[in-house]
Amino acid sequence: MKNVIIYTTPTCVYCRMAKAFFAEKKVPYTEHDVVTDLKAREEMVQKSGQLGVPVIEIGSAVIVGFDRDAIVRALEIQ
Repeated sequence: MKNVIIYTTPTCVYCRMAKAFFAEKKVPYTEHDVVTDLKAREEMVQKSGQLGVPVIEIGSAVIVGFDRDAIVRALEIQ
């Protein structure tokens, strides 16, 4: 299984959708709250060029937003 990191904020609906999808598919992930973790926020911006969340890193793929199809492709699952 590829390493999965999700950068989130507590109020982000799409972040909750992504985490629910990962739970449904039993995909372990590491979550970083970019409101409280400034280092993680800097990493997220450096990787994605975005301030919007979620930013999801799967292996070498960086996905901005909850893009189910891109996530499935990056995870190589169905």
